[in-house]
Amino acid sequence: MEPPKHILEFVVLGFPGLQPGYNGPVSALMFFVFLAIIADIAFATTTLPKMIARYWAEAKTVSFTACFLQMFLVHFLGSVNSVLLMIMALDRYVAICNPLRYHVFIKNSTILALCGLAWLICLFLMALLVYQAVSLPYCSSNVIVQCYCDHIGITRLACENVKEVQLTAFIVAMTILLCPLAFIIFSYISIIISVFKIADSEGRYKTFSTCSPQLFIIGLYYLPRCFVYIANNINLTISTDFRILMIMLYSLFPPMVNPLIYCFRTKEIKDTLVRRWKIRKVGTVAGIPVKFWIRK
Repeated sequence: MEPPKHILEFVVLGFPGLQPGYNGPVSALMFFVFLAIIADIAFATTTLPKMIARYWAEAKTVSFTACFLQMFLVHFLGSVNSVLLMIMALDRYVAICNPLRYHVFIKNSTILALCGLAWLICLFLMALLVYQAVSLPYCSSNVIVQCYCDHIGITRLACENVKEVQLTAFIVAMTILLCPLAFIIFSYISIIISVFKIADSEGRYKTFSTCSPQLFIIGLYYLPRCFVYIANNINLTISTDFRILMIMLYSLFPPMVNPLIYCFRTKEIKDTLVRRWKIRKVGTVAGIPVKFWIRK
């Protein structure tokens, strides 16, 4: 009986249904996406150069070690980004719902500690998942049906113990995704309630015009990720090209627009609500109706 072979390198298949004639336009598109998300330099340099090389120069292979390193970086950076979105939601929640105490709760040291904790937790969890994945025996196909090395794409190629490892990854992924998402939803509900209590129609419009695209990006970031993990664990059959396209969409589109969305008019909204909180406080102390101050 022939002993199982050890895989030394993987082949990144990319989009299975893409005709070779479209390799040039796809690589050009990915190059422009790379330029667009260069602000998110870590994730951009982790995934896109290999993807561009795959379609531009037909460089399909990646070494065993490099593939698992890319897997770690992809999931580590994605996990950190999820927790950072929760920290940003905390900042907006305090700024709008309790603006007069913003500088008491939100300090540079507090944000630094939260970010450091996020990095450490995600580092430990992703290192655990990659260790479990790299310990699996890979003795069959070495073709990854994906545009880069990810946990689902690689562990599917293992010969045994796949379900146990994927179940652990599913639990970690749902924790990393759903806990921040739950707090983000809570923060936006609280913000909306506060805006209706304090702001006039102009303040409400400014808040909703800013929150709407933020909610769209948050939904695009979290919901497809949850769907991909759930579909994989319940063996839901979906088109391979559609699954890859969905992964590419939620991986690359949010970093392209995040700098614009999270900076656009947020300071203006916060300043408006702080001013109205101060008006209400002064009006209450002076015994003057709040509506009079707001009209003034």
